[in-house]
Amino acid sequence: MDLKDHIRAIPDFPQPGILFRDITPLLGNPVAMQYSIDRFAEQVADYRVDYIVGIESRGFIFGMPLAYKLGVGFAPVRKPGKLPAAVHAASYALEYGSDTLELHQDAFPTGSRVLIIDDLIATGGTAAATAELIEQTGCTVAGFGFLIELVGLGGRAKLPDVPITVLLQY
Repeated sequence: MDLKDHIRAIPDFPQPGILFRDITPLLGNPVAMQYSIDRFAEQVADYRVDYIVGIESRGFIFGMPLAYKLGVGFAPVRKPGKLPAAVHAASYALEYGSDTLELHQDAFPTGSRVLIIDDLIATGGTAAATAELIEQTGCTVAGFGFLIELVGLGGRAKLPDVPITVLLQY
C-alpha cells in the first residue's frame, strides 16, 4: 500500500506559502491506518522499547495503538498546564518565540528505553525537546518514529544519534 495515496496536500495552509500534509484521509481509512501501525511495529521491533511517548496531539493517534501492538506502556507529552502531577519541562525555539512541552516526572522507571512517536518531523524542535524530557527522567531515547518527514527542513539534524523510522518522506 502506498500511504501517500492517503495524504492530502492543502496549499497555503495555515498560511500562504505552506503546503500542509493532511493526514485525516489516512486516519479515516481503517486499512491505511492499520497498515501504518503495522509498518511502525515492524520497523521498530529491534529498538527494544519499554515505553512509547506520543507528542501532543497527533503523536497520541499513532503512539497509543503502537504501544498496544508492541505490548508496552504509553505516556503523553503535552503543552504546559495539561498534566496534573509533577512534570519535567523542556522549551524549544519557534520561528517567532518559543514553546514548551511537559512530561510527568514519574512517567517511566529510571533506565527505561523510550520510543518517541509523532505524525511529522519538520524542523525537529518538538522532537528534540521531547528527547530532552526523556533524558530528564533518567531514561534512554531508544529511537523516533514519524509518519511523515519533511526532508528539506532538516529536522533530523537536531535529534540525538538514535534510530529514526519514517514511513513517508516529502
